[in-house]
Amino acid sequence: MSEPATEPAGPGRRPSLAELRAVAQPESTMSRRNAEHWLARLVLRKVSLPITRELLRTPVSANQLTGLMIVVGLLAAVAAGLGGLGWAIAAFVGVQVYFLLDLCDGEVARWRRTTSVTGVYLDRVGHYIVEAALLSAYGFRAGGQHFGGWSTVGVAAGLCALLVKAETDLVDVARVRSGRPAAADEAAVPRSAALGALRRAAQVLKIHQLTGALESSFLLLVAAVVDVATDSLHGSRVLAGLMLGIAATMAVLHLASILLSRRLE
Repeated sequence: MSEPATEPAGPGRRPSLAELRAVAQPESTMSRRNAEHWLARLVLRKVSLPITRELLRTPVSANQLTGLMIVVGLLAAVAAGLGGLGWAIAAFVGVQVYFLLDLCDGEVARWRRTTSVTGVYLDRVGHYIVEAALLSAYGFRAGGQHFGGWSTVGVAAGLCALLVKAETDLVDVARVRSGRPAAADEAAVPRSAALGALRRAAQVLKIHQLTGALESSFLLLVAAVVDVATDSLHGSRVLAGLMLGIAATMAVLHLASILLSRRLE
């Protein structure tokens, strides 16, 4: 079997989709645990690949795409905090573009062989900032663009979502500082049978993903429609409360799952 073509120096190389897929979306990467979002596997990877092919004809770098991803995500969060169905639709579209850019930056980096620690770091920082900003924006929307109880609910949801991400990343930090290699996938299974059952149920139902940018943007549309239909903020307030409830529960259960697994051994 021949090796996939690699890009010559400088912009302008336009590989075939098959060439690009072999390098930018290798099965070894796409099949890793938690490597792919379900919507990416079903739809967005099919959309991102031709976009990446066009981006390869430009001098834009993977890290520049990551920076653009963060900007687009934050603009989507601003739109999400404003009232009305139109702003909810704008936020939804912005989140889809944000996610596509998140896919494209990695595909560009893999094709050009410019994957770096800096790129991974920027990507993680971007997800921290944008997802916390979105959840905070839902609270601001629920409060009718006023600071107070509902905006506090949104910020609290954002902080809990950040805590979940930090709990995951701090496993690697703890292992590296202790001179240990990365934990194997099997180590994530909790030693507690009850907690293991809860973890499996969460994986099947995907409840833990509802606070993510993609899932919550769909819920934002539903909330905005309810607001319009009832001429109230009921939909937005249910959304903000739901996000806090899920994020807070996940922060506690995720920490317990880590402490009761073999990831820290």
